[in-house]
Amino acid sequence: MGKVVIVDHPLAQDILTTLRDKGTGQIEFRKGLVRLGRLIGYEIIKSFETYSVEVETPLGVKARGVRIKDVDKVIIVQVLRAAMPMVEGLLKAFPAARIGVVSARRVENTHVPGSMEFQIDVGYYRIPEIHSDDTLIVVDPMLATGSTILSTLDIVYRHGKPKRTITVHVIGTRYAIERILAKYPNIDVYLVAVDPELNERGFIVPGLGDAGDRAYGEA
Repeated sequence: MGKVVIVDHPLAQDILTTLRDKGTGQIEFRKGLVRLGRLIGYEIIKSFETYSVEVETPLGVKARGVRIKDVDKVIIVQVLRAAMPMVEGLLKAFPAARIGVVSARRVENTHVPGSMEFQIDVGYYRIPEIHSDDTLIVVDPMLATGSTILSTLDIVYRHGKPKRTITVHVIGTRYAIERILAKYPNIDVYLVAVDPELNERGFIVPGLGDAGDRAYGEA
């Protein structure tokens, strides 16, 4: 079964607060997304298997160390263009990752107010071949209704089935998380905060409660 991981590291929450602040400028906002991508990447790596090795040191004696299994078998798919800064940060944790892109957007003029489902227009995509021992990471900063990420996953899975799939977001909603896991129960969802509700236009509405909704739980 998949899991939901809220990255509640104090630095991640501090960066999130800056991103939420209407006084934050465009350059600072982008830098914040890069930093969050890196932090989430390090959090994801904690879930990878490791194994022991011995290396020879410059002193000519051996030392025991650790290697991360399959860290070089990662595909990162970004939803253009919002995910680009986060992917820049994720690549600090996964420098050998192969990159895919999906250009996807909501079709706002066909949306019925109050509905939590949107038609998604996919203008372009390019996905590397996916192998059965790969870890797939799909990045979209805002997980509001789940319509975009589900459409993206449908496209990505045409190119192969990975060993593991992870979606990465800054902010999400319970509605979207439950929608993803209902269709793909083995997916792991990583985010920095879960906001309480959506308005009738399908936009995330923040609350004044805890910055990260720990009802879902791992961090």
